[in-house]
Amino acid sequence: MTSPWPLAAIIVAYLTTIKVFLPAYMSDRKAFELRLLIKWYNVIQIIANAVVTWGILTSGWTTTYHFGCMLPDYSMNPEALRMLSFLWWTIILKLFELFETVFFLLRKKEKQASFLHIYHHVSTLIIIWSAVKYVGGGITSFSPMINNAVHVIMYSYYLLSSEGSPAVKSFLIKYKKWLTIMQMVQFTLMILYSVQVFFPSCPAPLGITVLYFPNVIFVYYMFYNFFKQNYGRQNNMKKNEIKNHNDCKNF
Repeated sequence: MTSPWPLAAIIVAYLTTIKVFLPAYMSDRKAFELRLLIKWYNVIQIIANAVVTWGILTSGWTTTYHFGCMLPDYSMNPEALRMLSFLWWTIILKLFELFETVFFLLRKKEKQASFLHIYHHVSTLIIIWSAVKYVGGGITSFSPMINNAVHVIMYSYYLLSSEGSPAVKSFLIKYKKWLTIMQMVQFTLMILYSVQVFFPSCPAPLGITVLYFPNVIFVYYMFYNFFKQNYGRQNNMKKNEIKNHNDCKNF
């Protein structure tokens, strides 16, 4: 955390790996299965995100925090240090998530390693690192707490949809679009809560907002486009199928 250069090196290594080395490595190879690896990856993510969510929640939000303008506590207060510790673990979770792109490419699921996927992972990592480094609590702890909680649900869905029974998989596929809706609701809550930093009555530091607000709005826009392209089209196809069926019956 002393310098941004280690983080920059990690991001450069990540981008070089997924854009240069892995495509070249997989060009003449069959896709890897990785089922067991991904299964345990999902299990670890569920547990880790739940623990870190609980840690942030109980390091202020269930004790002294409120939904107003919460300033970071820079004292040696044990609760403030505990909050800082769990926010740091959120950085580790975001680093761990970079392996997902590697899994996609090893399984030859290049479509899943989209611009949205890569940008979201890199930008989130940069912002959470900056928030921990330069703020370290207070109002900036809300977004990581909500995000980690959402990831518990997401990875639970991924685990059940890959390892569950056929009946479970059939049930879950109907609700897949709600993962994207949940993400967009998450971004909306983040913006609504965090916008108070601009109020004259809130003397919270504004430096991180230069990165935070444009990024959240841009990512929200990309998720919305993803939702329209994937689920709006499915709805239109269903309507066309019904229309064609009715036309055939009338004919």
